[in-house]
Amino acid sequence: MHTHPSSLPPLYLSHGSPMIAIESSPAAHFLDRLGPAIERAFGRPRAVVVVSPHSSTRQPMVLAGARHAAIHDFGGFPAELYAQQYDVAGAPALALDVAQRLTTAGIPTQAVDASGLDHGIWTVMKRAWPGAEVPVVPLTLVPTWSPAQLWAAGRALAGLADEGVLVVGSGAMTHNLRRFFGGSAVPDGQVAPDVVAFQDWVVSRGAACDWAALRDYRRQAPGAALQHPTDEHWLPFYVAAGAVGAGGEASPMVRLHGSVDAGVLAMDSFAFGPHAGALAAALA
Repeated sequence: MHTHPSSLPPLYLSHGSPMIAIESSPAAHFLDRLGPAIERAFGRPRAVVVVSPHSSTRQPMVLAGARHAAIHDFGGFPAELYAQQYDVAGAPALALDVAQRLTTAGIPTQAVDASGLDHGIWTVMKRAWPGAEVPVVPLTLVPTWSPAQLWAAGRALAGLADEGVLVVGSGAMTHNLRRFFGGSAVPDGQVAPDVVAFQDWVVSRGAACDWAALRDYRRQAPGAALQHPTDEHWLPFYVAAGAVGAGGEASPMVRLHGSVDAGVLAMDSFAFGPHAGALAAALA
């Protein structure tokens, strides 16, 4: 393991259902491989700053607690899931730094002495670093902000990558829960064509560095409203994509993983910036 990480590519990771913490699925197995692959390619991150749709506020807030534990912010799941714990160090000084970077960029942000990881954070961290080896700093999502505003928030954090800090947006590539829980007409083992169309559009636009189209996804992406009746699970994508900074926009987005649960819940994950390819190679 390297001791001084080189510049880390920001990531968008689909967590989907909280069951990803205990289930056996392609997306879960990808996350199991992710932490070791990051360490092989870049060294262990100094910390991870994570934006999740399950911690939302009217203005950005950074949780500066010295330690964090898993919050079971869901209902109706098996007892095994509620038994899962994840106790990990926070990074209070980094939390203050994150708040200052955002505020300096014209995005007023408060660092608060609070702790806890919602399931969009601890499920992915537990799979990637099951031993809680990497400190975590949660950054709340403002779900009413546009992709452009969230992109600007990511841009304010771009310098963190060179300091060994991994920026992660956690969400879901598609997230129509009524369709997921209500059943669909998709035969077992197949994927709804409209889900594939949305995946293909995002992947193609990212490969072409067409960030303007991606920020305008609600109007341009095929079936955007069907895949995201509400878009809070997609919005963390823009924080991660923006965190490459101006110099990273010429680098194509790299798809690290692509799978679909129950034919309708896409679980794609992406890396951004000039070092995204190195992570894809380490995963391969």
